[in-house]
Amino acid sequence: MATIAVANQKGGVGKTATVANLGAALALAGRSVLLIDLDPQTNLSLSCGISTADVDVTAYDILMDDEINAQQAAVPTRWDRLQVIPGSERLSAAQVQLAQLPGRTERLAQKVQALDAYDYILIDTPPSLGFLTINALTAAAHVLIPVQASFLALHGLRQLMQTIAAVQAHSNPSLTLAGVILTMYDTRTVHARQVHARVQDHFGDKVFQSAIRRSVAFDYATVAGTPLVYYQPTHPCSQIYIDLAGEVMARA
Repeated sequence: MATIAVANQKGGVGKTATVANLGAALALAGRSVLLIDLDPQTNLSLSCGISTADVDVTAYDILMDDEINAQQAAVPTRWDRLQVIPGSERLSAAQVQLAQLPGRTERLAQKVQALDAYDYILIDTPPSLGFLTINALTAAAHVLIPVQASFLALHGLRQLMQTIAAVQAHSNPSLTLAGVILTMYDTRTVHARQVHARVQDHFGDKVFQSAIRRSVAFDYATVAGTPLVYYQPTHPCSQIYIDLAGEVMARA
């Protein structure tokens, strides 16, 4: 089993789209996949057609209740081999509540370690470096970083890498960088190509060859409650995520 946290404290860089579509692509490749929605906005759950109002157990409950295990929260989707632990708006409160609990950074790890039914677990994190993201990094074997093809998006990477280093030093020494994926990439602009070159210079072979293009198709797929890989399987971005899944399977 490979557990991958998808993290970047900057919002709007494609974390949720990456978790949903990478998970879907891995499932299409015959892997058993669990997605965990740790974002209070619950966009990952909605992207997979799950209304959080219709579920009894969420990611909030497995973090806060010692008696609830992760498997109890897993909800099947309409697609084979793909399940989701839904998010909850109550995760906003968890940021504060976790500070009062013992083992506040390892609570997700304790629940995830008991899972053995999945080939891949992908964790969607909120746009912050608080306790929810740290729990995800502590629970994961690998971290995947989506980076928007914009110079402004590069500025927060130093802080994220410092957080990853702190987690490696204090709670999860085996955490590794699975790779960096460039998102919202427009090959027609010099700016995007310059950002790509800068990311390549810094991260080297950790940069995935697949780069996700900017497309309104992701918005239509979200409205339909379906990952783009399923919603428009012939769309170029769907194929890019399928290629990304191949890269991820080779690395993790």
